[in-house]
Amino acid sequence: MKNKLLWILLAFTLAAFNTTQAAPQLMPLEQQPQAALLSAKVLSRYHYKHIALDDSLSSQIFDNYLKELDGEKIIFLQADIDHFANARTRLDDAILDKDLSIPFAIFNLYQQRIAERFTYARSLLKKGFDFQIKESYQYTRKNAPWPKSEDELNDLWRKRVKNDWLRLKLAGKDDKSIAEILGKRYDNSLSSLSKVKSEDVFQDFMNAYAMSIDPHTNYFGVHASEEFDISMRLSLVGIGASLYDKDEYTTIKELLAGGPAVLSGKLKAGDRIVGVGQGENSPITEIMGWRIDDAVALIRGAEDSVVRLDVLPAEAGPDGKHQLISLVRKKITLDKQAAKKSILEVKDGGVTRHIGVISLPEFYQDIVAHQKGDKDFKSATRDVSRLLEELKKDKVDGVLVDLRNNGGGSLDEAIQMTGLFVGKGPVVQQRDSKGDTTVDSDTDTGVAWNGPLGVLINRASASASEIFAAAIQDYGRGVVIGETSFGKGTVQTVADLDQIAKNDKPQFGAIKMTIAQFFRINGGTTQLRGVSPDIKLPSMTDTEEFGESSFDNALPWTQIKAADFTPEGNLTTILPMLIANHDKRVSHDKDFKYLQEDIAEFKKMRQKNLISLNEDDRRKERETQEAREKSREKNRGGDESDKASAQARSHALQDDGMLSSERNLSADLAIENANKNAKDILLNEAVHILSDEVGLQKVDSRLAASISP
Repeated sequence: MKNKLLWILLAFTLAAFNTTQAAPQLMPLEQQPQAALLSAKVLSRYHYKHIALDDSLSSQIFDNYLKELDGEKIIFLQADIDHFANARTRLDDAILDKDLSIPFAIFNLYQQRIAERFTYARSLLKKGFDFQIKESYQYTRKNAPWPKSEDELNDLWRKRVKNDWLRLKLAGKDDKSIAEILGKRYDNSLSSLSKVKSEDVFQDFMNAYAMSIDPHTNYFGVHASEEFDISMRLSLVGIGASLYDKDEYTTIKELLAGGPAVLSGKLKAGDRIVGVGQGENSPITEIMGWRIDDAVALIRGAEDSVVRLDVLPAEAGPDGKHQLISLVRKKITLDKQAAKKSILEVKDGGVTRHIGVISLPEFYQDIVAHQKGDKDFKSATRDVSRLLEELKKDKVDGVLVDLRNNGGGSLDEAIQMTGLFVGKGPVVQQRDSKGDTTVDSDTDTGVAWNGPLGVLINRASASASEIFAAAIQDYGRGVVIGETSFGKGTVQTVADLDQIAKNDKPQFGAIKMTIAQFFRINGGTTQLRGVSPDIKLPSMTDTEEFGESSFDNALPWTQIKAADFTPEGNLTTILPMLIANHDKRVSHDKDFKYLQEDIAEFKKMRQKNLISLNEDDRRKERETQEAREKSREKNRGGDESDKASAQARSHALQDDGMLSSERNLSADLAIENANKNAKDILLNEAVHILSDEVGLQKVDSRLAASISP
């Protein structure tokens, strides 16, 4: 679309529907049209699906862009969507002609509509609400039609604000406090509009384009690209503090072990960083009211460089005395996201078994350090190998690899990690866009663990996690436990647009795009169907809403020829006995029964998709829930510490109606700790299943021979 003035005029015309003060009108930056065109060239030429950027794809981009902006259909009116109708088939021209006025016009109207919505929400606080009326609030609206009138949209927001008020009221807040909390909440939402940048608009639009090709193709702006790199290498250069935005302050949430911040002894959780300087005698830049990502970027820097922080201590008031603190930036390892081990005891009659658990949040690898020849580069496989050696010294009876919520990562790491348990041999097959198939194998003949093995997965276990779990299953090497995995059977690579364009400084970002589909060594693919566990555990996940099958443009399931491999074991004989033991055990387990009840209740609520706005009804629901928790605490087995832990978690997780940023830090951390320290019922059952396997092998030597590598 070349008529740029028409679309700018459209944005201002539609904004004029309401007299609310508009958010700043954003325009494309000079480099963004070039980055968009280069992205299109890369995707059209190298993506696995070879989809042309035409009117048909433009229509999908249009839908995805609106979904990205207003997926719950609570911002735009149907009239707005009708005004945009001509844009449906012109977003391809916007990219190819290097004219991004259309997506920016849409976003600017979106900004205006948000301002109107929160201004309206703010106005409702003066009137209060009648909580004796019998009415309900529909909290998920993605399948609902766009509101046809402003009156209809206002009614949706009236119910939304009424629910916000009622939650706080049920938590014991009085009307004055509630009005102050919500007023501040909505003011903060309005304030955040002024912090939105052209980079955010471009990121949203380009990601809508990328994901229209396939669900796992994404555009990363310069900042997003850096964050992706950090997540893969598990390291960054900075002060070693986790920061968040609270009341316009950049606030320390946590100090990371071994980092400059904690080693200085001068900073603590709750301290507020109000200014940042570069170098020992540098001037201080005021960062009060900054976006958290901009503040973080200023605090990070080159290794061994000095950063000066203007700090308002946690205990000080707004006019309190500041402290100037100088720190030397260092490389920080993000150990919380690295592989970890634990050992759980299982008592089986008079026998006590020890099961080693390795929790792996991601298949990470510091690719740059590896390519530079750094012998100590960060690697998930190397970390797991080290942990296995430690577990062998601890003389564990079996090892469970916990891949729940592991969304993937490095394909090479998945292949090498499989080799730790099966040795040399094929792990996964890949088919590229030309239809050529290759077999990827681990070439290391060494095995780090040859004892009983289990793999725990859930719906959020994806990509590299599925490669690992599928290979372990195909080799008959271990029992896979949990729920059916995500179903992402595609391979992505990252194309650095600045490298392609030979830019001196980062300005174009990067494209993560699908270049191949992977297949199990048995010839099937995990695409769409995921990995089915050998033993299923209950799940709260709605498979229609989460997982590969929830995407309209997901690749279909297919099959190719199996690779040439030799199974390491055979679990078919032992599985019926493991399942029978599992069924018998959980039928007598109170915690497991409670979990199943909670899942049933959660699914019922999700299907209903309505919540009462009548105070009496909500109090009865809350009282019923509290009574159920008290009854469970009374009947729950285990020692007093288990009961106390469950009680503390129940108290911490009780709905207080507050956002995380609205709570004091100690209350917010209490909730995090309650979740972290909660009894992991599914993990405990998985450990018992693996213990059963160990016991069966010891009792029956023939079984041991059939399932051992």
